[in-house]
Amino acid sequence: MEYATLSCGERMPLVGYGTYQLGGKTERCVREALACGYRSIDTAQYYGNEADVGRAIAASGVPREDLFLTTKLQSGHNVAASVEASLRKLRTDYLDLLLIHWPMGESLAIYHAMEALVRRGRVRALGLSNFYGHVYDEIIAHYAICPSVIQQETHLYLQNQERQKIYQRQGVTLEAWAPFGEGRENMFRLPLVEELAASYRRTPAQIILRFFVQQGIVVIPKTRHPNRMAENLAVFDFALSDADMRRLKRLDQERSLFGWYQ
Repeated sequence: MEYATLSCGERMPLVGYGTYQLGGKTERCVREALACGYRSIDTAQYYGNEADVGRAIAASGVPREDLFLTTKLQSGHNVAASVEASLRKLRTDYLDLLLIHWPMGESLAIYHAMEALVRRGRVRALGLSNFYGHVYDEIIAHYAICPSVIQQETHLYLQNQERQKIYQRQGVTLEAWAPFGEGRENMFRLPLVEELAASYRRTPAQIILRFFVQQGIVVIPKTRHPNRMAENLAVFDFALSDADMRRLKRLDQERSLFGWYQ
């Protein structure tokens, strides 16, 4: 595993395991992901699976200090109590990363409440998810504790190249949700991706993930299949050439597949 060093000093694995839409298979899948070697797990209050994630972690035998655990706020109502409820479900006394899942109208006040949780030792790093434009800028202009992570839709068709440069200057790490675009629009079968997969003797999924982690972008791919879990982790023993990185960057259309991009 390789890591992103966050602005707060914490180290975040560059490849984590996403748990959105796993449904009743969450506990089994997280347990299998941990057995496969994942040490970063991404969940959210909205997903309704924090308790399943907590049970899987408890059953895994992996020491808590070896894990990087992320959840996201679904509501800005009583942030402290909401986070305490998440901690109980996740069977832990701290979060490695807490995100606001989406802009909520009072995002700055919510963020300040999250900062208080860092001071209390309940959270180690803060961040934002699906924030763009003025709602992102407002947090950046008024924070007391810098957001460590910005989680956004990021895939070959929406690479956030210019935003990534801004985030790097601000000390914010970009994290890609849906790095495969959930397989939409034949992303795995793009001619360039298939060509590079054959050239590097890798799978299309590995080419896509390597493209992002080689730029220091955190990825959280989701799969229900243990063989693909292992495949998605195996991206640190090769590197794409500068020329091939440039070719992949030219696939960017600055186009959302999910409607979040603003």
